[in-house]
Amino acid sequence: MSVLDETAPGARPGTRHEACRTAEVPHRRPDGADGYAISEVSQLTGLSADTLRWYERIGLMPHINRSHTGQRRFTNRDLDWLEFVGKLRLTGMPVASMVRYAELVRAGEQTFPERLELLRATRADVLSRIAELQDTLSVLDFKIDLYANGAPAPEGQ
Repeated sequence: MSVLDETAPGARPGTRHEACRTAEVPHRRPDGADGYAISEVSQLTGLSADTLRWYERIGLMPHINRSHTGQRRFTNRDLDWLEFVGKLRLTGMPVASMVRYAELVRAGEQTFPERLELLRATRADVLSRIAELQDTLSVLDFKIDLYANGAPAPEGQ
């Protein structure tokens, strides 16, 4: 995955933006023929139509194209962005921080330092959670080994 490309929402042709695509799975449709309806995006992403509309309303997805009848038409770029937002959600990043990140992306390359700081802070939080989970896993492994070997658990445990 490249670090920079034109996949970010609001990207202008010829500018470099953060890559949002993390999967190696090709899109269902080629660029230019990628007008996905909200129901299709819901099915592809597992997000409800209400969630997709909410993302648009709060500024997490402000660039959704519309058909001549006013229906939302998502692009491959939108799917890439949603995939990245899903990764941010898994980190536990607050929605307000995700919206701020989206605003920074739209503001352009001059916001790289602020985006970097936001992502570094999120990474530190993830590493802390991983350490907590590893500690918890160690306790579970100890208990599993204890019970698997038929030994009684220490008093109160």
